Amino acid sequence: MNKKKKKDSLHIDRYIPRDVSWLYFNARVLQEAADPSVPLIERLRFVGIFSNNLDEFFRVRYATIKRMSLFGKKASRELGGFPPDKLLHTISQIANEQQQEAEAMYEKLIEELEKKGVSLVNEKNLTAGQREFVRQFFIDKVSPAVFTLILNPKRAFPQLTDKSIYLAIKAENLTDATKNFYGLIELPTDYVGRFVELPKYGRRYFIFLDDLIRYNLNYIFFIFKNYKFEAYTIKITRDAELDIENDISKSFIDKVSQSLENRKTGDPVRFVYDREIPSDLLTYLMSRMQLDNYDSLASGGRYHNKKDLIKFPSIEELQAEYEPLPPLNHPDLDLNKSIMDVVSKKDILLFLPYHSFSFVIRMLREAAIDPDVTTIQITLYRLAEKSRIISAIKNAARNGKKVIVVIELQARFDEEANIRWTEELKNEDIEVVFGVTGLKVHSKLVHITKIRDDKKQEFAIVSTGNFNESTARIYTDYVLMTADNRITRDISRIFEFFKTNYKVFHYQHLIVSPHYQRLKINELIDTEIKNAKAGKEAYIFWKINSLSDTGIIEKLYQASQAGVSIKLIVRGICSIVTSKPGLSENIEAISIVDRFLEHSRVFIFGNAGEPKYYISSADMMTRNLEYRVEVTCPIYDKRIQKEIKDHLDILWKDNCKARIHSWEVKNAYRKLPGPKIRAQIELYEYVKKQLKKAGGRQV
Repeated sequence: MNKKKKKDSLHIDRYIPRDVSWLYFNARVLQEAADPSVPLIERLRFVGIFSNNLDEFFRVRYATIKRMSLFGKKASRELGGFPPDKLLHTISQIANEQQQEAEAMYEKLIEELEKKGVSLVNEKNLTAGQREFVRQFFIDKVSPAVFTLILNPKRAFPQLTDKSIYLAIKAENLTDATKNFYGLIELPTDYVGRFVELPKYGRRYFIFLDDLIRYNLNYIFFIFKNYKFEAYTIKITRDAELDIENDISKSFIDKVSQSLENRKTGDPVRFVYDREIPSDLLTYLMSRMQLDNYDSLASGGRYHNKKDLIKFPSIEELQAEYEPLPPLNHPDLDLNKSIMDVVSKKDILLFLPYHSFSFVIRMLREAAIDPDVTTIQITLYRLAEKSRIISAIKNAARNGKKVIVVIELQARFDEEANIRWTEELKNEDIEVVFGVTGLKVHSKLVHITKIRDDKKQEFAIVSTGNFNESTARIYTDYVLMTADNRITRDISRIFEFFKTNYKVFHYQHLIVSPHYQRLKINELIDTEIKNAKAGKEAYIFWKINSLSDTGIIEKLYQASQAGVSIKLIVRGICSIVTSKPGLSENIEAISIVDRFLEHSRVFIFGNAGEPKYYISSADMMTRNLEYRVEVTCPIYDKRIQKEIKDHLDILWKDNCKARIHSWEVKNAYRKLPGPKIRAQIELYEYVKKQLKKAGGRQV
């Protein structure tokens, strides 16, 4: 699409539409698939990440804008002044272009695999031995799980789920066209996976489950004689927004459960189909599914749900995956010694995934068996499938500790899991709190109370990311462990707020959404503006995931015009217009996309030479500032402040994986003079040197 037209059609002046900016973040993910310095299998997996991201985008954001399009000018105000109809059109165009790029990239990567002795075959090019294997594998492993539907115009069309892939079947009678029919087969990927390895003949061979089923169509439809069968992949994406009803007679858990059931039948927002599909079959499907003008239609290649590429099999002999970077010990911690003893003397900052998340679990397990610990309170948003966090807090309850868990039932796409965890915790007589009506509890906190000789001591854990040992291996996050009573007192007040949220508490040190975050961030920026005008040192250095709130953006523009130097590391959505004369010439912004997902949030304010440091669970989005309970925590320890500043300086020097945020030039790699610096590798080496200097070892 012509860049000038894109810009003019959306009237870009002061803000880049958040959804367009997000699509260009996803394009950065696709850039990793195109980068020859990335190992080949990892490149395939980046295509899978791109596909998974796009699915979630349509389930949530596209669906939301589609809903908002019904509200006219009011919707435009909510979307930053962009008309929803135009925005939907632009999004569809960009997404379809990116989808075509992803298809081309996938084909290129498959060709590269072929050159390295790994073949993806389909049903048309199987050898005799492979055909025999595919037939027997289908009979033994696949056929018991296959659901086959014959589509009948006189019966209701089946409800297709957006997590599934379907083969749309055209059955053509070779002698009597009046007996033609259509059908659907749902791929049982949950049972056998998406990729099936075939017997090895000097090379490695894989086949998509789609093609394995295609080969067996005659076996599936064996009762239909004299037919020709064709199969084409289709995929539907539905509106995933939860509509929580207001029936006061129902518990909140029942309301969320009912809303999850309703999600399964949400309105379609995107329909992707094989571009080779016959027009009669496509027309039939669109008519039966009642797809309207707002639904995003996308013709694609032979295979959809490429998110399954995230789990593409490892091929050890290729050495085509990232070299492992095992998590490191923390110089001040030892898994064989009391963590709380260390934390009682000084603050500890874990830098995930470079440090091991096991220290968080270890601290909870220690508290669970410490006879002096009386209470453990924790907020939970997303958890690992087999959560050791849950195991630790259950252990605490069994040891007689009072355990209070604030669990967010509306954590998108984790709702079912969190309902399951809720029931499991209640069975242990653990007090479960559902947070605050109308707000999501997105903060990540632990509060531990210890009483010895009638003296109370409090400990806290504050994290920028979830207490999730799975994502802790691939997300960069900060975890502060502290016994500083300035922090622990405020955190105890936050847990009181969760239980009695009709009260608004005053926090002396923490910055808490939704009551104080916007106000305090604005005050901190105003201080930098005042200092700049007085000729004092004035700068802002942030690392966040998203920046889209127009009020915060306007305040940053004001700071830029006052001469405040502003550096932003924004992984995803970045709606601010940078380096624009008279508006934002003092604002620079970059994004880093690499093997780890940059997830930590940090705010540094120059403060006339006495910088203030904060870590946070909040991004600079309206939802984080006004509709969630978020916690931004000051860092008082000078040693930890230096570590954080060193980390951000290394990220800012990246000239391998850093891209420039700019409306005019999309995702241009940042070029800096000097040696190549890949920040995530440099950060690993930085953490390793700290450990070596302290005489420590890897976990």
